Amino acid sequence: MLENKDKFIATWSFLTTLPSPQTTQDTPPQLSMMPLVGLGLGFIFYISAWLLSGFHPAVAALLVLILWIASTGFLHLDGLADLSDALGASHGDKTRFLEVLKAPEIGAFAVIALILAIVSKLVLLSVLSFSEVVAPLLLIPAWARLGAAWWASELPPLHDGLATWLLDAGEANLTPWLITLLILSFLFAPILLLAPLVLWAWKIFLEQKVQGMNGDCLGAGIEICEILLLTLCCLSL
Repeated sequence: MLENKDKFIATWSFLTTLPSPQTTQDTPPQLSMMPLVGLGLGFIFYISAWLLSGFHPAVAALLVLILWIASTGFLHLDGLADLSDALGASHGDKTRFLEVLKAPEIGAFAVIALILAIVSKLVLLSVLSFSEVVAPLLLIPAWARLGAAWWASELPPLHDGLATWLLDAGEANLTPWLITLLILSFLFAPILLLAPLVLWAWKIFLEQKVQGMNGDCLGAGIEICEILLLTLCCLSL
């Protein structure tokens, strides 16, 4: 029990900027804990949206978005920016792709991707707020992080030097989480039963366009899948 607690705390501390207790030992993050971290974040977003329901929906959406971005320390947006620059500048050249992916500079493709991602989430959250629908916020972060754990377990690493916990991804048992999220989606947001298709689509994209994964690919996937799942929820209203 204490071991699982330490694994969760380590994963929570790595993936979020929110406060957490200290672990009792030096424990690396765990892919199997990523969906639970997503549920924790989703609960925070859900409660925040509910508490802000008395505000104008656009203002409530903006505040939830700020919390959403701040709680992850721009970690996943950074991955989206890096991957966008690499894809845009490489023109199919694998060597060039890896060079740009590792470069610390930010280019035009990254700026455009960040603007589109942030504006998309703001608009979609506004639609949900106007419709007084906040239940999907509980599950969308968990689905996206389940996806990241799955992609890491299925795709080869793009380069050496990846964190050991990513390289050992094959040890993660994600089936219980898939079943859990399907049940919760059926109960609270049935449209999210389509979430596995969204996660699968990003996996196919990485296989065909990137031919592997790294931390940036996983972070970008979380952002893209959250946007697509929010879109599904808005279209279902």
